[in-house]
Amino acid sequence: MSLSVELVSPERVAYSGESEMVVCRTTAGDIAFQTGHVPFIGVLQTHKVKVIAEGGAETVIAVHQGFVEVSPADPDGNTRVTILSDVAELADTIDVERARAAKERAEETLRADRDDPEAHSALERAKVRLDAVDAA
Repeated sequence: MSLSVELVSPERVAYSGESEMVVCRTTAGDIAFQTGHVPFIGVLQTHKVKVIAEGGAETVIAVHQGFVEVSPADPDGNTRVTILSDVAELADTIDVERARAAKERAEETLRADRDDPEAHSALERAKVRLDAVDAA
């Protein structure tokens, strides 16, 4: 039995492989998936996704909203987790200085206008990028 994981964005397949566990944050809270998990569909928040391989090695991916689906196990007991996100960035590909600069710009904009929805979104995206890098 295996847990097959695929994380897809419009530009590319950001991650594809086998894992022991996938941890992500949905609008209902954090959830983890392992082989044999019941079928599931959820809406993702802007947050990091952890793909944990056998032996504990982690791949951390910053996702900017999207959906997660766990398909019913196939006849061999294999489970598939599919994550669809508008933007998905592997932690080791994130430009840390650019993310810090984006965070600073968003914070500056929010100091001038606390209700700016674009600045709130930009700040959230920058924070999840930096959080993903820190978690990797």
